[in-house]
Amino acid sequence: MRALIVTAVTAEADSVVRGLSGPVPHPDHTTGPDHVPAHDHGPGPRTLPGGYLIHRRGAFDVLVAGVGPAAAAAGTATALALAPLPDGYGLVVSAGIGGGFAPAAPIGSLVVADAIVAADLGAETPQGFLTVVELGFGHSVHLPPAELAARAAEATGALLAPVLTVSTVTGTAARTTTLAARHPLAGAEAMEGFGVAEAAAAHGLPVLEVRAVSNAVGPRDRDAWRIGEALAALADGFRALGPVLASWGGP
Repeated sequence: MRALIVTAVTAEADSVVRGLSGPVPHPDHTTGPDHVPAHDHGPGPRTLPGGYLIHRRGAFDVLVAGVGPAAAAAGTATALALAPLPDGYGLVVSAGIGGGFAPAAPIGSLVVADAIVAADLGAETPQGFLTVVELGFGHSVHLPPAELAARAAEATGALLAPVLTVSTVTGTAARTTTLAARHPLAGAEAMEGFGVAEAAAAHGLPVLEVRAVSNAVGPRDRDAWRIGEALAALADGFRALGPVLASWGGP
């Protein structure tokens, strides 16, 4: 089964490709992307209509789709519409870095989604936030295959928890408190998962989301972000996750 792995930016795609490229010969690679040895990635990326870059690694295609749910949905839909014949894709994975809800998801850890939630898709009212479900306009949650998500979390040592998709990254204590109250089990937030999931669902495909934590969800503090550590964790995660995805036979 071929899987499409969707990232937002090139640095995330590179980490996923490194993870799928085989074992790392040097164990000390947790402090930044420069400490992760480069591998032969094989042929360079190809460009899809729209300028989307896609890397092929065995049974996996790794796509750079752009930042945010709209870009993620558009890029994913393009890649799925142009899926390689005759078999196409059997699974879509949203992957990258994101914020973790402390203390459950510390910096450098992984979160595998058991629910992909559009956390700010809806309406603000004097009585509080209403989801699109409550407004009667559709749905705000996609559920990955439970057995696959559990196996992925076990293989990678990840927290299995909801991952929130937001269009505006949380940067205040007040927003953090509000999100935690609405979604008390949430493990992470990012900007692309729900868009990827919407495109996958439109093509009748299951979806998974994997996030490596680069910062705590809370007041914005760039000095506290550990992007290199998160990218290294993402590579490690896909090194362990590759065999799980390759052996999964579908829902």
